[in-house]
Amino acid sequence: MPSDIEDSGTAQAAPDAAPGQGLPQGPQRILLVTGLLGAGKTTVLRVLEDLRWEALDNFPVRLLERLIDTTASQSAQAAPADRPPLAIGFDARTRGFNPHDIIERVKKLSKRADLEVTTLFLDCASRELERRYNETRRRHPLAADMPVASGILAERELLEPLRRWADGVIDTTAYSTNDLQQVIRERFTPTDQPLTLTVSSFGFSRGMPPVADLVFDMRFLDNPHWVDELRPLTGKDAPVGEHIRQDPAFPEAYDRIRDLLLLLLPRYEAQGKAYVHIAFGCTGGRHRSVFVAEQIAAALRAAGFSPTLLHRNLGSRAADLIEGGQAS
Repeated sequence: MPSDIEDSGTAQAAPDAAPGQGLPQGPQRILLVTGLLGAGKTTVLRVLEDLRWEALDNFPVRLLERLIDTTASQSAQAAPADRPPLAIGFDARTRGFNPHDIIERVKKLSKRADLEVTTLFLDCASRELERRYNETRRRHPLAADMPVASGILAERELLEPLRRWADGVIDTTAYSTNDLQQVIRERFTPTDQPLTLTVSSFGFSRGMPPVADLVFDMRFLDNPHWVDELRPLTGKDAPVGEHIRQDPAFPEAYDRIRDLLLLLLPRYEAQGKAYVHIAFGCTGGRHRSVFVAEQIAAALRAAGFSPTLLHRNLGSRAADLIEGGQAS
């Protein structure tokens, strides 16, 4: 958002001037959100609302110019800080939906100096969309009496011109709702916000975190799982930490990882990155990754950062089958 205007001592607007009169007006920011049904449009719009966007869903495309003209007129009478960006959601169910017509309308709007128009397309693999429809027992709007797969295929063909033309595409196939929320916050949180830092641990046997920025594999360290008295414990317990510290590779590896993060994080912040997620993985996500994540989080706090610490698989059951055979 534009910053507040400082009083320069020059002539000021009359007391009865309209709000915002005399203030430099930047272009109204507008995001058009579309994509495949079930790919996450509703989630995206809710997150944008949390970020203080004005969000409208399933808005008739034929009324797009009228809405934007009304919004632009109102924005011209408001101070910059009072002009929220506008997110407009539409999909194949929206009245008057025609991808080629939409593209032409948006091209015309994009030529206006008072508007900054961006289009975001949400994609998802057909098999995952089928799974989501089956879980919710919803009927695909384009399927009628046909299988869900037929409706998804018809919709994908209909939307392909929009997908090719969109400014940004997010594939939500591997994303949970929380993952998608994090991606949207990363993209659309104002750059003047302080860096939000997350340090997490996870087990590779249960899948990698899909939206981590930096992932470190701790499986080169000696595994406490194969010590009988340590197996039921976790990386938050002192005996496990002492066992890991005694690995000859740990001190140098830890120091290098810590120093790398202390080098990178201020530079991410300087570039305006709003969110950074640092993930540490081991086989089961209970011992090595947990301990290193705890240690790194403490080091980052000592350096002035405020990381949130998460342990994804800390409560998972310790299992020999997951950990694999112990080296002889």
